[in-house]
Amino acid sequence: MSTNGIPKIERVQPGAAIPGGEIAIHGAGFASVNHTRPEVHFGMAAGAVLLASENILVARVPEDADGGVVRVHTGDADSPPYPISLGTLIADNLHPVGNPAVDREGNVYVTFSGQRGQKVPVSLYKVTPSRTVKPYVTQLVNPSGLAMGRDGALYVSCRNDGTIHRVTPDGRSEQWVEGMGIATGLAFDQSGNLYVGDRSGTIFKIGPDRQIFVFATLEPSMSAYHLAFHANGDLYVSGPTTSSFDRIYRITPAGEVEVFFKGLGRPQGMAFDREGNLYVAASLAGKRGVVRIAPDGRAELALSGSNIVGIVIEPSKHAYIATSNPQPGGALYSLNWDVEGAPLPA
Repeated sequence: MSTNGIPKIERVQPGAAIPGGEIAIHGAGFASVNHTRPEVHFGMAAGAVLLASENILVARVPEDADGGVVRVHTGDADSPPYPISLGTLIADNLHPVGNPAVDREGNVYVTFSGQRGQKVPVSLYKVTPSRTVKPYVTQLVNPSGLAMGRDGALYVSCRNDGTIHRVTPDGRSEQWVEGMGIATGLAFDQSGNLYVGDRSGTIFKIGPDRQIFVFATLEPSMSAYHLAFHANGDLYVSGPTTSSFDRIYRITPAGEVEVFFKGLGRPQGMAFDREGNLYVAASLAGKRGVVRIAPDGRAELALSGSNIVGIVIEPSKHAYIATSNPQPGGALYSLNWDVEGAPLPA
C-alpha cells in the first residue's frame, strides 16, 4: 500500500500499556529511504524499537512516556498520531501482592506486604484523588488481599498469621477474624459475605455475623489466591503454580468448581468489565500484561506490562495497575482506558 512516503499506523496491539510493556505497531511505510532505523515516540518520549520491518514495529514503552498517542518517525516523515492508553506512575517503592482497592471517594489503597514475617514501617498506603500518597496503617504484618466492605471499611488479609483485619476510614484497624490459613485474596459477594483464599487450598466464606464456612477446595498455589465475582454470583479464582499453563477456576454460589480457562502463566489479580469479560494479570503465549478473557473463553493480551499483580477497572473507564518488583520496588499506575468496569455493588 502506498503511503506517499509518510508512515501510517493502522492498529496497535495491545492498545494499552504501562512503562516497560511491549506493543506491536501495524501499518505501512515504516522503512526509511535512507535505511535509518525508525523511531517510535510515546508522546515526546522515544521507546526502544525491538523489531522493525516495512509493516510491523515492536517497541517498548519508556519510563517517561507521556500523552495518549504513539507516532512513528522514519527520518523522512512522521506518522499521524495514533491513540493508545498509557499508564502513569502515581506511587512507587511499594510491595503489592494483589489488587489495590478503591473506595467510593476515589481513594486507592495499596499494600507494602514485605517478606514472610517481616514487619515494615508502613503496611498500607492511601493514595488520594489528588495523587497524594499517605501512610495509612502501620501495624499489620504481610498484608495481602484488600476488599472494600459495604460499611465503608477496608478489609485486609494477612498471610503471616491467617487473620483478617477491618480498617475504618480514619485508619484504625482491628482484628476481625482469625484462623484463615495462609490468607491471601479477598472478595465480597452481593449479600455481604466475605470470601478468603487460603493459598494452601481452601476458599472460606465468612458471613456478616463472622460465621466461617469452607466454601470450596482447590489445588494449592505457590504464592496466592486472587478472587473476583462475576455479576451472576460466580466466584473466579486464580492461583499461580509452578506450571506455565495455569487455570482460572469458576465456582458457582453452590460451591461447585469448574475450570473456566487454562493456558496462562502466573495468573494473579483479576477484574470484570461491564460486558462480563475477565481481565487477569498474567502472561499469554509468552506475552506479559493483562489478559482479557471473553465469556466464551477467547483470550487476548489487552494491556502490556511486566510484573503486574493487581488491577482495578472502574465504571468510569479508569484503571489502576499494581506491579510488584523486588528491585527497585513495586508501583501503582493510573490510566484512562476504553474499558468500562463492572458497576459497583449497591
